[in-house]
Amino acid sequence: MLRAADAGGWDREQRLWWLLWSGCPGLGLRRVVAIRDSFCSLAVAWASPPEPFAALAGLGPVACRQLERYRAHWGPDPLPRLARESAGGRRVLLPADPAFPPALLALERPPLRLHWQGRGGLWPLLRRRQAIAVVGTRRPSRHGIGMAEAIGAALAQAGWPVVSGLAEGIDGAVHHGCLARGGQPVAVLGTPLERVYPRHHRELQAEVAAQGLLLSELSPGTSVQPGHFAARNRLQVGLAQAVVVVECPLRSGALHSAALAMQQELPLWVVPADAGKASAAGSNRLLAQDATVLLDPADLIRQLGPGPLAPADPSAPLGAGAPRAADAALLSALGHGASLEQLCLALEQSASVLAPRLLALELNGVVRAEPGLCWRPV
Repeated sequence: MLRAADAGGWDREQRLWWLLWSGCPGLGLRRVVAIRDSFCSLAVAWASPPEPFAALAGLGPVACRQLERYRAHWGPDPLPRLARESAGGRRVLLPADPAFPPALLALERPPLRLHWQGRGGLWPLLRRRQAIAVVGTRRPSRHGIGMAEAIGAALAQAGWPVVSGLAEGIDGAVHHGCLARGGQPVAVLGTPLERVYPRHHRELQAEVAAQGLLLSELSPGTSVQPGHFAARNRLQVGLAQAVVVVECPLRSGALHSAALAMQQELPLWVVPADAGKASAAGSNRLLAQDATVLLDPADLIRQLGPGPLAPADPSAPLGAGAPRAADAALLSALGHGASLEQLCLALEQSASVLAPRLLALELNGVVRAEPGLCWRPV
């Protein structure tokens, strides 16, 4: 299986081969790894005849036909064309990239790639699961909406990236609360990045992209299926160190997220609600399964402590102010552009120290995030 630790062995050509194979319909991460291992490399596999693929475990006739159509579409020498198309500004994080969150590789169905838009400085924090996921129903009560907004605002004020799904209801409310306090929301979409669902969240989605991060495992142009919204739950939990369920009925994707959190032994908080409300029947039931009761967002912050984006001056809004003089060495090491790994080596500092400083500089418009976890001066 591919591990995040393999990243050091990837060069640009290997990355392009992975990017190419990851776009093939019917192939998941384990199948791509099996193809790579069986043929010694993805480049050799691309040039191989169809017959050996039929012998691979898990590749049935349908998958083999899809593979042959895909190879015919790209032709025998696909990398030059792929390099031109991938240079068009679309940002993609691949499993062996240094910033790829390793917890996602441990999932039952790991993502082949993550398309993203927004603040690249958040990736080192998500890699270490330094974020809090907040989930709930699309049809909440007024109490649920108010609590979601308050939780999003409290987490933002404490310096925690807030992960949710940008859906109707609780998701949208927690993103609004986070944005209102100048926080960095992280939205895991069940659609490709260019799609907006629900449609009236167009402005909200744009604000999240500008102030935080949008991500999706779905390639541009992918037709949206109902299962895509359930599948994103595993990504939300895999990026977070704790999960908060605000309100949800007995049949809800939020319950799936809660089950994943319990399987991974993550802290799980639940906001209690009226026992007679169907919209909260599922979340109330979680309280009988060792979830922690959350009555006040302040209680959550007291348990979590300050987040990785907390300002040195608690009264200062996140991302405010000019770059500090202490960042002069960082900007000098950045030069015309550098990766996080290069900056760590040059300054002899850890990624956990440099990532928040890079994000602060990005928020102040001093640097710009580039694909591959690199930054350039604006």
